Amino acid sequence: MAGDHRLLLENARQVVLVCARGERFLARDALRSLAVLEGASLVVGTDGLIKAIGPADVIQEQFSEETFEERIDCSGKCILPGLVDAHTHPVWAGERVHEFAMKLAGATYMEIHQAGGGINFTVERTRQASEEELFGSLQQRLQCMMRAGTTLVECKSGYGLNLETELKMLRVIERARRQMAVGISATYCGAHSVPKGKTATEAADDIINNHLPKLKELGRNGQIHVDNIDVFCEKGVFDLDSTRRILQGGKDIGLQINFHGDELHPMKAAELGAELGARAISHLEEVSDEGIAAMATAGCSAVLLPTTAYMLRLKQPRARKMLDEGVIVALGSDFNPNAYCFSMPMVMHLACVNMRMSMPEALAAATINAAYALGKSHTHGSLEVGKQGDLIIINSSSNV
Repeated sequence: MAGDHRLLLENARQVVLVCARGERFLARDALRSLAVLEGASLVVGTDGLIKAIGPADVIQEQFSEETFEERIDCSGKCILPGLVDAHTHPVWAGERVHEFAMKLAGATYMEIHQAGGGINFTVERTRQASEEELFGSLQQRLQCMMRAGTTLVECKSGYGLNLETELKMLRVIERARRQMAVGISATYCGAHSVPKGKTATEAADDIINNHLPKLKELGRNGQIHVDNIDVFCEKGVFDLDSTRRILQGGKDIGLQINFHGDELHPMKAAELGAELGARAISHLEEVSDEGIAAMATAGCSAVLLPTTAYMLRLKQPRARKMLDEGVIVALGSDFNPNAYCFSMPMVMHLACVNMRMSMPEALAAATINAAYALGKSHTHGSLEVGKQGDLIIINSSSNV
């Protein structure tokens, strides 16, 4: 029957499945060797899901009577799951190149922030920008990510800080989710910074009493789909108490907890996240030993961002300690005006060199574990029958 299947990738030298037994994440010894097939073919159906993977001769015989919309000869090449970027800030206006000179001269992140730069500078520009402008730049950025192999990306709001602009950013993310070929996990990050003229407590009250009820209403009537809630839990931004209140408020309306913690100062954010049932915590450069143990026990993933430590000259997150303790380690680019990186392969490289992760650990962290951090590892992050046919073909005979 013509058009029965969309795509046949045949005769690949290697197919890196990452998982082969339906695992939702990989930790500890499971990271030593990822699932791989040699000399294999793969079939994607018209619904975009993987229908079959196996030895090339078996697939050829099984599908000999079938027709395909497209066939790709992958001889001598390697097929990988599409990469998953578990942490990005891709919707904003206004460049911050001038701040790079300040950083090189020795200014810290918080010094720039307190001088009206950093997030505050971007907030002003983003509030002024039209929805069309923001969508145009988001579209270009997501296309760059796709060209670098990313097929599922977490996208945060957070450069509005008032309800009007946060909703404008979320509408832009929703439009990209509906119109573009890349998968998107949308995150409300209205607690990215404390707005001028408000205390952290007042900002938290505004979010809980005004922002979250509006998100619930817009979600219920199908206008905006939001997956996650985020807070920048940091000294001089949102303290532990305000963070707890906002995250619990988000959880109460059905959002997954996925937040910034223990980046610049030890805040016991990891312990809080484990207690609240967080799906993921990002950064963790200053996480405590107790926080690492709590995350491992709770199945709370650590989204590590090697670009940030590199750019801000921070100490590296303790990836090896986390991996050895059984934490589910994922990776993200932290794409934002301060860390302008579209490329998950570059993030994986930095993770190996600067955080001393192995290549299998880095690949798992950028596929199945990053999908787990977004609550999507049942559909994304590995090449298995029934999962989304998001994959990349690289001009290399083997990858792991």
